[in-house]
Amino acid sequence: MEAHTLACIGCHGDKGRGVENVYFPRLAGKPAGYLYNQLIAFQEGRRRYAPMNYLLAYLPPAYLKQMADYFASQRPDPLPTTAPSAPAAIIAQGQQIVAKGLPDKKIPACTSCHGGSLGGREPGIPGLLGLRADYVSAQLGAWRYGTRTALAPDCMQIIASTLSEAEVGAVAAYLATQQIPAQEKPVAADATPLPMACGSQQAQEAKR
Repeated sequence: MEAHTLACIGCHGDKGRGVENVYFPRLAGKPAGYLYNQLIAFQEGRRRYAPMNYLLAYLPPAYLKQMADYFASQRPDPLPTTAPSAPAAIIAQGQQIVAKGLPDKKIPACTSCHGGSLGGREPGIPGLLGLRADYVSAQLGAWRYGTRTALAPDCMQIIASTLSEAEVGAVAAYLATQQIPAQEKPVAADATPLPMACGSQQAQEAKR
């Protein structure tokens, strides 16, 4: 399959390792179900980025599944984390949201869905490490303003639209400072109960 992913690694790095460009995310090690959901979302137009929409337009689902399985199985060394560019108080605010959520806004901790080490959850919830702050901010912003959608119930749209822009920036700044663990691995689907319904997770669990 590696030979068939050459068009991918130009943006996403060798074996999906990631690149210095802030807008192309790391793919390696994310749950295959999550990666497959995203490929289908680009194909169906629920995620909008013209090069991806074009590249995936006519590929059959079985081929997309093979691509997702390939990148999910990769464990290349991560890129170095970026030095914090935000003030320490902003980083601390982001850490608090990631670890504890915002109970007064009914926003759960990021770790409650994405795993205690933020490595993701099988089969459909991604890891959040190895991503640049601008990329995280852009994705949360896309959910806030409806330019990125997921399968209903779209839990991330609910969360992102409830966060303030300052809170989005704090979460993104904190996540960008976190190194990927040497033994990065998504947690099991039933590791802990999810705090809210997630359509992407439900769709992948139904296929198991």
